[in-house]
Amino acid sequence: MNQAKDLTGADVLLMGLAEQGVDVCFANPGTTELDLVRALERQAQIRCVIGLQENVCTGAADGFGRMAERPAATLLHLGPGFANGIANLHNARRAHTPIVNLIGDHTSWHLPFDAPLTSDIESLARPVSGWVHRITSEADCASAAAEAVRQTARNGGQSSTLIFPADFQAASCRAVAAPCASDTSSHVASSASEPDLRACAEALKQSRRTVFLLGGGGQRSGLSAAGQRVVARLCDQFGATAYAETFPSRSERGQGLPAFDRLPYFPEPARQVLDAAELVVLVGALPPVTYFGYEGHPSLLVPEDRLLRLSAPGDDAVQRLEQLAMLLHTPPYAAPTPSVPADEGGALTPAKVASVLAGALPPQAIVSVEGGTCGYPFYAASASAAPHTTLTNTGGAIGQGLPVAMGAAIACPDRRVVALLSDGSTQYTVQTLWSLAHEALDVVVLIAANHQYAILRNELRRGGASLGEKAAAMTALDKPCIDWVGLAQAYGVPASRAETAEALATQLTLAFARKGPTLIEMAL
Repeated sequence: MNQAKDLTGADVLLMGLAEQGVDVCFANPGTTELDLVRALERQAQIRCVIGLQENVCTGAADGFGRMAERPAATLLHLGPGFANGIANLHNARRAHTPIVNLIGDHTSWHLPFDAPLTSDIESLARPVSGWVHRITSEADCASAAAEAVRQTARNGGQSSTLIFPADFQAASCRAVAAPCASDTSSHVASSASEPDLRACAEALKQSRRTVFLLGGGGQRSGLSAAGQRVVARLCDQFGATAYAETFPSRSERGQGLPAFDRLPYFPEPARQVLDAAELVVLVGALPPVTYFGYEGHPSLLVPEDRLLRLSAPGDDAVQRLEQLAMLLHTPPYAAPTPSVPADEGGALTPAKVASVLAGALPPQAIVSVEGGTCGYPFYAASASAAPHTTLTNTGGAIGQGLPVAMGAAIACPDRRVVALLSDGSTQYTVQTLWSLAHEALDVVVLIAANHQYAILRNELRRGGASLGEKAAAMTALDKPCIDWVGLAQAYGVPASRAETAEALATQLTLAFARKGPTLIEMAL
């Protein structure tokens, strides 16, 4: 950084972030961040995107980081504002997404008086941050910016959180020293040591039934196009099967790639996949556990003695797979014969939605999926679609799908983005619609409107149990039904409603042909 005069601490921090490659800030600022707002006016290198609720900002930063493979920043107001964004930072932590959170705090001399908005920000930040730092003077700003970005590359990707008191934001910084350069072009490997590939090769030869479990991530993950092709070669060689982890952060899908399905959500079908395997090879995935504790099922679905860890999240899985394939003299990849999506008609069902979307999806689209109603059917059907990228809800905190789609659209402005969502979860961050319209982003929002919390009803019915009257009322969203068309239009997003597969196909064609956001309510 060059010598500069008449800068504030906020100027120095933002300049430091920009020099480290941070060029987008998703912001919902308050009074204690106003000097950062003023500094953003003077900082042409950083694009500021406004979110009407903090969880919109953190979810968008997650979507941006998953696609760009580098951090965006968030700008949030004190502890309560940060708390509003924690749910999607939880998802981002599970996705190993690099993010830099900027949180304003009271002036340092005001903190001892316990003003109404004073809180223990550090305690809020630690569970969803790999690194937390409180700026203690204006002289700390440049080094804090550089270190915050550097820390996002650790542990396979993580959030850094900077707490920035308002007096240090406003303080004059007449001379700024150059911080050390930081490289966040790829995640730092998270495993302590690399596996013995010859031992891995021998284990594959000895196993009579092998399952590969692939983790999501960037261009070098197990669910990258290159990673899936090598795994398919190994599966052909050893008669093995492969699955994506249940909720991958990022997965390449579509024609030309193997049709690996996701590991089932419920323990019974997941155990059908895993129990018979003598060897489960983890390729960028964590050991599989049940989503909740279910009586009669072990939490850890595969005992340690049947696990083989080839790579951890954030490692270069492709390199290790290729080395392993070379050791085993694995034959070349044979792409599957392209399948054609079924020609569906009539009243909409989740399966028909999946088929219609798979047939209409433009090449290199990005699909942000939240909700099981149409999400699971689409992932299966999407093997027949044009090549695309799928993003899923990694941590289970709902309200993720729409902000992630927004962040992905900003990271990849040359690619069409689809948000395939359920009606209940989307209400958590419905304010994202305003930001999509404000930024004129090319996002097609598809709402599966079944007017219920279907996943909860499925859990309540487990084991043949009946759905009681009160439980049905507590999981119903039909009194009144949400008018998604009217709601979207109120936020400035053109919208329509589809009740049949033919109508959905027509409306998708129109939506993909126009610029800016569109919402389609799919009546199920």
